Amino acid sequence: MNGMGEETGFEVVIVVPKGKRKEGGDMAEKGDSVEFLVRELEKAGLIVERFRGVPAEFLKIAAPLIVLGQAAAELELKKLTYIGMELQFEWDMVTAFVRQPDGSLFSWYERYSCFRHLLYGIVNKTDSNIALKFNDKDIKYEKNESLLKRLEIEGVVKQVFPLHDEVKRKQLLRKWALNWLDFTWQPVDEIYSYFGSKIASYFSFLGMYTRWLFFPAAFGLATQLFDFGRMQFLVLPSFFVFIISWAVFFFQFWKRKNSALLARKYFTFFLRSPDFVTNDSFMSGLAYMERITDNEVLFRHVYAKAEKGIGCFSVLWGINYSLNECKAMPSEANEFNYTDPIKKKFYSSRPAEKTSIQADEWWGIFRKVRNNVIVVLGIICLQLPFELTYAHLYNITQIEVLRYLLTAAYLIAIQYYTRIGGKVAVALIKYENNQGEDSSAASLVYKVFGLYFMQSYIGLFYHAVVYRNLGTLRKVLIQRLIVSQVLENLIENSIPYVSYNYKKYLALHKKKNDNSSPMGKNVRLSTRVEKEFLKPSYSASIGADLEDGLFDDYLELALQFGMIMMFACAFPLVFCFATLNNITEIRADALKLLAMLRRPVPRASATIGAWSNIFQFLIVMAICTNSLLLICLYDQEGKWRIEPGLAAILLIEHILLFVKFGLSHFVPEEPAWVRVNRLRNVSQARDLYSKQLLRSITKLEHKDD
Repeated sequence: MNGMGEETGFEVVIVVPKGKRKEGGDMAEKGDSVEFLVRELEKAGLIVERFRGVPAEFLKIAAPLIVLGQAAAELELKKLTYIGMELQFEWDMVTAFVRQPDGSLFSWYERYSCFRHLLYGIVNKTDSNIALKFNDKDIKYEKNESLLKRLEIEGVVKQVFPLHDEVKRKQLLRKWALNWLDFTWQPVDEIYSYFGSKIASYFSFLGMYTRWLFFPAAFGLATQLFDFGRMQFLVLPSFFVFIISWAVFFFQFWKRKNSALLARKYFTFFLRSPDFVTNDSFMSGLAYMERITDNEVLFRHVYAKAEKGIGCFSVLWGINYSLNECKAMPSEANEFNYTDPIKKKFYSSRPAEKTSIQADEWWGIFRKVRNNVIVVLGIICLQLPFELTYAHLYNITQIEVLRYLLTAAYLIAIQYYTRIGGKVAVALIKYENNQGEDSSAASLVYKVFGLYFMQSYIGLFYHAVVYRNLGTLRKVLIQRLIVSQVLENLIENSIPYVSYNYKKYLALHKKKNDNSSPMGKNVRLSTRVEKEFLKPSYSASIGADLEDGLFDDYLELALQFGMIMMFACAFPLVFCFATLNNITEIRADALKLLAMLRRPVPRASATIGAWSNIFQFLIVMAICTNSLLLICLYDQEGKWRIEPGLAAILLIEHILLFVKFGLSHFVPEEPAWVRVNRLRNVSQARDLYSKQLLRSITKLEHKDD
């Protein structure tokens, strides 16, 4: 225990090669780099356990809570206090800050950020370079250089990754991954505590999406099982109207749920602290707020930032900027002269600097448009002919088995093409003026989805529009759903297992053939750290530096959503296939994260981000494509005449477009209780902060007199 009710466990591991060196202090005196790293880690207050495994040597790292707290203060992390305001963390005022749902002080994202700060914050503070060695290789550790980065460059440190917590992992396995009886139920709080907000948001979205799929699945099943007699001609138009309305309301209610998830910590606070006056933690928060605003130097810093409307305290006024966006701002905008904050002019009011910022903004827009044009031209000139060739070969092939084989070969071949396109997209993003990693990740999502949109749907459009053969279109939909979903799930879950066992075989085989090994032929992996080292990481197939494995999971959901929505009228039963697939997907993804992969590196995002715009785009496309499908069903002769039936379909299309862009405003994106609590927090923060600012201004004026 760390003194505050939290256990101190090993959460991060550093992997180094098994060098040809002796154990003990003799080599440390000669400059052994690993021994030197261990000593520096211990000087930083970290707990280090070193041991040699079969594939490599491992340094397990743990940190007492006080060390993490000091690192959080150095990182200037913003945390929620018991007065409803987010303030910069300080260790000596720890009781003023709200704890996590599981009772811990820091979230998993905050803890891992502190670990990275501690590990990579070890620098050479001496006045000279330090000579280190590893396996007779000389290493020059320069002044003011990060030790861990230098060792990574030299190949001494192979990897740094987070460890699974075995107790919590097994609890989630039993309660979530292996619990098939609850279908779509998700323990969101436990997922958030263990994996972070981004993965918790994904599973919350997947669970809600799957539950809502039961409604169109039931309607689609009814259209196939029942004969509606004279009203049969109204079934598909009614189904069309229903699924578009369903999709619009689903995303509006998802926005409400996402707002509730983001505000859950505030709601928990109000439940725990109904009486503000007698709440000790609330009073600690007030004391902390009063202390930081009574400090003259800090006040000048806060006042300058408040005057300019930017900076760390902007969250108090209901404006949230991500840390990446703040870091991406011009460095001059973050430099303040505190000698006279009241008379200092705004940074943006300087004409020359304002012109420069505007020029950078428009030049960044131009580069982004240029890159998007390059991607679109690549899709039209390279991918479109390939897709049309596959669609034509599929149409002229009469043997059903050959069609399945052709589809499988096409899906495998297109993966390589898409990976090449993804690498090009990542290279183009480097030349864009994106504000932070979130903006770059969004740009990657749009570009890569364009590639997948073409490969996934152009063949279906070909059968629907050119041949107008809805029977063939239904067969293609079934084959795509069965082959692609089964193939993707098989690859997604089998590759980590095969990769792990292959690496395990190589490590054990190498150890058995090592004549110097004292274990001889009796070699096995005895620790969970060794096993986790051999497991694959949770990374994106495209743009791993910008996205994690959720990129592929969201992409799979978006492609499925587009397929079932855009061709719903051709095959209403497709929603049943999607529902069954998603029920399986929830448990498969949970099992993959908990058993087959390393613990993912946490990310701060708590929304589905750019994928929300992708889903909204697919709803608009669904209105257009289903209208076209209904026209093909109605106008069987292909004369395209404006008759009552055709006119009714066009009218339905315009009405649904109005529903998409108009009806969504009838469902508020934010629940009333979230809005009330948010406004209450902003009002309390404004009143309290204004009084402290006025008090501090009065003190400054008296000092000047």
